[in-house]
Amino acid sequence: MKGLLVSAPVASVPLLDLKRQYAELGDAMNAALLNVNESGMFILGPEVKKLEENIAKYSRTNFAIGCASGSDALLLALMAADVAPGDEVIVPSFTFFATASCVPRVGATPVFADIEPTTWNLDPKEVEAKITEKTRAIIVVHLFGQAADMPAFQAIVKRAEERFGRKVYLIEDSCQAIGAELDGVSVGNWGDMSCLSFYPTKNLGGAGDGGMVVCNDEALAARVKLLRAHGMEPRYYHKEIGINSRLDSYQAAILNVKLPYLDAWTEARGKNAERYDALFADAGLDGFIATPKKVGNRRHVWNQYVIRVFNGKRDELRAFLTEKKIGTDIYYPLGLHEQECFAYLGYKADDLPETRKAAAEVLALPIFPELRPEEQEYLVAAVREFFGK
Repeated sequence: MKGLLVSAPVASVPLLDLKRQYAELGDAMNAALLNVNESGMFILGPEVKKLEENIAKYSRTNFAIGCASGSDALLLALMAADVAPGDEVIVPSFTFFATASCVPRVGATPVFADIEPTTWNLDPKEVEAKITEKTRAIIVVHLFGQAADMPAFQAIVKRAEERFGRKVYLIEDSCQAIGAELDGVSVGNWGDMSCLSFYPTKNLGGAGDGGMVVCNDEALAARVKLLRAHGMEPRYYHKEIGINSRLDSYQAAILNVKLPYLDAWTEARGKNAERYDALFADAGLDGFIATPKKVGNRRHVWNQYVIRVFNGKRDELRAFLTEKKIGTDIYYPLGLHEQECFAYLGYKADDLPETRKAAAEVLALPIFPELRPEEQEYLVAAVREFFGK
């Protein structure tokens, strides 16, 4: 914004400041933890059951099953879908590692697909081109908090099932997108199962790891519930070989305190995104950066606000902002198809051009609910200074 005036002195801008949230909710969180201590029920206790009921209601799904992390939620979803050696699972390359790492954990092969250049979500055309008779599942990520084009993926799955005469699972990775919607329908209701993360940086974050699988199918819910606790039912009788992935009561208690505030925090994130949009629009930075695009029929929950930085200037800009004590991050610096651990799959860097381009240009800016307008103004002024605007 030309002639931009910062409304109050700003010395630094953190990428995330959870202490601000704790300052508002600390007493309630401490009381909730004390109640868990006094109950003596630390694993899958009443707080977990309460959270499962609350999240199912919030997500408008029939079932919610707590587990130890979002990563485990993805793994449990594949296990419940009976994905096995010889199967292929189509996943994005431009995503957090857990979206793909769960696939070899069940012995299957990840098949990486490219993304849309505007939303950074999976490109349905790219996915359809990679469907084979070995495709057992597609994991669609709602990246940075914006829902992917789920009707397109539902149609792809239907065509694949008709073509090959076998079930193809559609799994939503909603770990960054709790509360996101497409055409008024909440994420978690488009696929067979949806996976949530409660890692502290998420819109609904705990004080450690935690995750959940939500779905509408009773049989799948029962399977996930069985598999999260060693396949054990009743106690010490094991129907299957599951894993140990139980949500502890401390995390559930904290999340139960925070959940009623989630919509207000989401609204605050949205207002912060709108303020960035306006500030950058006035800053005269066309050709230097591009702000993220929100699709009109979607409720974007803004887990991240990610800009593109053109002309190879991303890393220089980030270093400049770091000098100004402004927090940023790069989600993600390398497509998963280029990661060393997936070299055995034989991908070349240029096989997924949109992924590679995004990895070279993206830069995440602070977007947390308690971010102050003057901090956003300070940040945008710094970006203008870097580009000489």
